[in-house]
This record gives sequence, C-alpha cells and structure tokens, in this order.
Amino acid sequence: MIPVSPPHWMVGSVMGKCLLCGREDNTISSVIGVCVECLRRRPNEALSRAMRVHSEWRSRAKLPLEPLRTGGIQCSFCVNRCVIGEGGYGYCGIVSNSGGRLVLRPGLYSEKLSMHAVVSWYLDPHPTNCVAAPVCPANTGAGYPRWTNTHGVERGMYNLAVFFAGCGLDCLYCQNWEHKTMLTRRETIVSSSRSVEELVEAAMDPSVTCVCFFGGDPTPHAPWVLRAARAIREEARRRGLVKRVCWETNGIANPAIMREMARLSLDTGGIVKIDVKAWTPSVYKALTGVDAAQRVRENVKLVAEMWLEAGKPEPPLLVTSLLLVPGYVDLEEVRGWAEYLASIDPDIPFILLAFHPDHLLRDLPPTSKEHAVKAARIAKEAGLRRVFIGNSWLLGEWYNVD
Repeated sequence: MIPVSPPHWMVGSVMGKCLLCGREDNTISSVIGVCVECLRRRPNEALSRAMRVHSEWRSRAKLPLEPLRTGGIQCSFCVNRCVIGEGGYGYCGIVSNSGGRLVLRPGLYSEKLSMHAVVSWYLDPHPTNCVAAPVCPANTGAGYPRWTNTHGVERGMYNLAVFFAGCGLDCLYCQNWEHKTMLTRRETIVSSSRSVEELVEAAMDPSVTCVCFFGGDPTPHAPWVLRAARAIREEARRRGLVKRVCWETNGIANPAIMREMARLSLDTGGIVKIDVKAWTPSVYKALTGVDAAQRVRENVKLVAEMWLEAGKPEPPLLVTSLLLVPGYVDLEEVRGWAEYLASIDPDIPFILLAFHPDHLLRDLPPTSKEHAVKAARIAKEAGLRRVFIGNSWLLGEWYNVD
C-alpha cells in the first residue's frame, strides 16, 4: 500500500494557496496547487501544475502516467484509446497486450484466467445507500410489479454489489483507491480473479433483486462484464426472477459499450448511474487526470435518449450524480450540468453528493451544507424536477459559499 496522510481538516482548518493567482482559502487544495478560477481562465498554465500530482502518484503505483499513444495495439473500450505495447497494459491497469492481442490483465499470468476478471462481490441489504436510491425500485417500489415484487422498500432482499479493480480515470479523491494498488500485486490479481459462471450463480440467489457493477469501473472489463450481464438477464428470465442490472460508471466508455450497458438495464428495470465529475473540461481533467468531459456529455445524452425513445419508463434508465468537491465543483459547475440535463429532459434525476476527503485530496473539508443547498436550488432553477442531495450526513458548516 502507498501511505496516505490523515485528512488535514480533522486537525484544523488549513489554508491552501493558488500558485498562479496567489489566492488563499481553505477550499484551495495544495495538492492540486491551483484554484478553480485559474483552471477555468488559465487552463493551460493551471493544468500544467495540477497534472503533476497524477503523474507522481501513478509513478509510485506503477501505473501508466498517461493514456498511451504509440507502440502497439489500440484499445477502444474507453475514451483513452490506449495503444498498448507487447506485455504492457493500458491507463486503466487492466487491458493488456499479450501475444499481439488485447486481453484482460489476469490473462498475463495464466491461460486459465484469461476469461476471468479482477472482481469481487458482496450482498448489500436493501434499503441501500445506492446513488440512485431516491428513484430505485429497491427503495421506492418504482416499476412495480414488473421490476420489483413490493410496493415499497424491498426489505429482506439484497443488491449484489460487484466491485471491479481498474479504472480509466485517476480521480484524486477516489473513495476506493486501493483498487489501483492491488493491480500491481500478482497474488492479489490471481486471488481476485473470478469467472462469469461464478457471478451468475451468486446472482441467482433468490434474495438478490439487483446486480450493480461498480468499482473502480466496469468499463475496462467490458467483454467480461457484458457477457456476465447478458447471462444474468437470460437466466433470470428463465427462472422468472427479478434481477435488475445496474451500473455505476464514470461515463467514459466507448458509446457502443455504453449503449449495450444501457440496453441491459432497460431490459431488466435497472439503472445506469453516471458520475459526471465536473462541467468545465479543465476542472474535469485536474480532478480526474483525463480529458474526457465531452465523452461524458455524449454518453449522458445517449442513455437519456434511449430512455426517452422507450417512453420514459420507471424506474428512470439514467441517473446522474455530481460530487460537490469544495472549491472545485462549485455552483458554476453545477449550473453547467443542470442546464445541459434540463435541455435533454427535465426529469433526468440529478444527485448532488457530499464530498469526504480521501485518497490524495485530503486537504479539503467535507462539503458544506450551504454549498449543497445552493447547488440544489440552482439545479432546480435550471429546470430539473428531480434533484436530490446524497450523503447528507457529511454536510456541516465547513466553509461559506458566495
């Protein structure tokens, strides 16, 4: 494990300083080194500084410093489109080049593992703290009787939470950052390698009503996870069981993959949950390490239009979420996303999530209640009808919002 220091906000208020404009505030991260205004107004200079932390971290974690561009076979699973050399692997740490063909990384160690994924799963009881909880059948009865057996909360039933290692982004605040370091340990990769058949068997537990693929992110495992999701759908149909297929994803997948993910959710009453990160491309890249803001917008629209074409069934096919990172995902970032979503359809659910310091971004406080309340108001003023605040127990009086 790469050591990470305790959050600074736990031991007192720390003032960060922007190295470009000199502004000081407790919502400016010294890890990033620049403020959000400089990221928006002076993106080239600001990103030159902000990207250093990504490179330093990934170098220590033995992961590619940036999406690869020359010297091998191109992977098309996500927006990064890495060109992977023999024996190497993509930015995600999962897709590798073995013998001139792209395989999932476990295949490097054993032919037996070539159809396996680096994945684990567990039972999460309903009602659960799912991003889509405000509109999910498990919590609300939405879609009854086709997609749930109850009018309300599915008490006594479970979500099968399927967690993947690997991700096409490098979020500084990743809540599950250990999945990155496990990819550098052969024994962990092999012990965490599971087959499609094992997952399907677990999903057929009668107490499981939804299967949610998250991580990390499921996208680097696209061939494996789509095969597994199809098998779960077909076996559930054969047995007459409710098995909603859901995704928690960063939204940077190849649109063809995203469309298939959404189709599987539409077929089963599941939900595609896309974490949109930020609106401004330079802010997005500073936080995630990757230039993917436009791809996320395209995939959000793609899934939303699939929902509209289907007649807007309940539960909604698409749920979007935005983490309110203090000082960076400010009200301007919220407004950008809210106006975009409302222009597609005002009924797209928008979940505003409270931030908790983690991974490398531990010198910022949690989200202030004022920040969340004003963000929700702005989203509604933009025309969205289903706006929710998530992780509200994290909110406090940490900072003021102008």
